[in-house]
Amino acid sequence: QVQLVESGGGLVQPGGSLRLSCVASGSIFSINTMGWYQQAPRKEERELVATITTIGSTNYADSVKGRFTISRDNAKNTVYLQMNSLKPEDTGVYYCNTIIRSARGYENPYWGQGTQVTVSS
Repeated sequence: QVQLVESGGGLVQPGGSLRLSCVASGSIFSINTMGWYQQAPRKEERELVATITTIGSTNYADSVKGRFTISRDNAKNTVYLQMNSLKPEDTGVYYCNTIIRSARGYENPYWGQGTQVTVSS
């Protein structure tokens, strides 16, 4: 059994910063690309924010380039999202996502439970 647990969300004023964390635990043999997704208020879909591969290659949505930084600590099975210069449109629930291979060789996608980020004055 595998779990992804996010933390670090909260209420912040425009221009402020937050750092999100997502820790994977359970029966893990290896972790593939890890990513963060945003579900904005009143929207059903989750939009890609950033991804990072096992060797550290990153990809960002145009709206967050230059403001957000994704990183990972493979030894801790953890991915981070440093969010700077936050804007009201960054508000939403942020979900961690990855594909994990178990010790038996099975690969499955996993989502965390989400962490709320609210940017408001």
